[in-house]
Amino acid sequence: MRVLITGARAPAALHLARLLHGAGHHVVMADSLRHTVGEASRACADFALLPAANGDSAAYRRAVHTAVADHCIDMVIPTCEEVFHLASLWGDNAPKASLFAPALPTLLAAHNKYAFIQTVKGLGLTAPETTLLTSQADLDAVRDRAADLVFKPVWSRFATDVLIRPKRVKIIPTPMRPWVAQEFIQGDEICVYALANQGRVMAQAAYHPAYRAGPGAGIGFAPVTDAGIDDFVARFAEGTGWTGQLSFDLIRRANGTVLPLECNPRATSGIHFLRNSDGFADALNGDVQVQPDVTTPQAVRLALLLYGPLQHPLRLWRDLWRMGDVMAWPGDPAPIWQQIPSTLELAAIALRHRISLTRAATHDISFDG
Repeated sequence: MRVLITGARAPAALHLARLLHGAGHHVVMADSLRHTVGEASRACADFALLPAANGDSAAYRRAVHTAVADHCIDMVIPTCEEVFHLASLWGDNAPKASLFAPALPTLLAAHNKYAFIQTVKGLGLTAPETTLLTSQADLDAVRDRAADLVFKPVWSRFATDVLIRPKRVKIIPTPMRPWVAQEFIQGDEICVYALANQGRVMAQAAYHPAYRAGPGAGIGFAPVTDAGIDDFVARFAEGTGWTGQLSFDLIRRANGTVLPLECNPRATSGIHFLRNSDGFADALNGDVQVQPDVTTPQAVRLALLLYGPLQHPLRLWRDLWRMGDVMAWPGDPAPIWQQIPSTLELAAIALRHRISLTRAATHDISFDG
């Protein structure tokens, strides 16, 4: 196939490109950032610079149409939150290529933190008690239980603005910016990356985020296996008829039960535990199911150097060499060095808009309903 992978800034997009290139596919990458780790890879045959996905929507749509036509693309694979903008385009005036993602209503029901829990319950699965907050009255109704709750914006990513068991709740929920109050569940946090085709899970990898960039995104992760996780992901994918990439944040309680917290209908770091190019490409097409073939902890080492000293300074230096670097790949060293200009570009965005580096990473592609 001739594949267009969007979100070239993300290590997950780079990994996806390397897998598909290794299986013999022609890979073009795209992003609205100029310096991305993906474009530096030998797996990337060409790069398309796009406008901001959440800016001028007409310009973005024209640019995607042009990229698909110019490169004779067969399939577009989103990796970040541009998936929502692309799904909107495919539901309206689709380019002549398939989009490896569900229709927009299915994506929204997964990304919306309240709708996701309702979907889970509708499938007969267990989920934490979750209350939708759209007014001050809704907030007042749960305020006395705040010490047992987690407050999150309905539309958010990387745990931004999350309040965990706060003593005081200083939020202003509105219909335009709703929040949820979710039952706090004690246990081990586990993240899952899955690839599904017509409701069947074709590839899956679960991991524990040992290090984070700020409060949310994992930058150091250890593999996890659990039958309860496998059952949940399989039932969700089947119940929604999912085709595309699919990720979850889960909690495993001390008694072994697994509960879902939220869903990210896009690629996440679990993809780094899958390195069999031919197997992954076959899984993408729905031909075979594959298992993770990387069994050691992995990390984005540059990010680990930036954020790790503030989290686990005593064990950081041991973990730096114990964890594999997800940016490293035989015969493809350039993306490791490309992290420097890529990070500098994000830092410039952060300074210009007076936001954190984490927020800058999705400033132009975020989707908030």
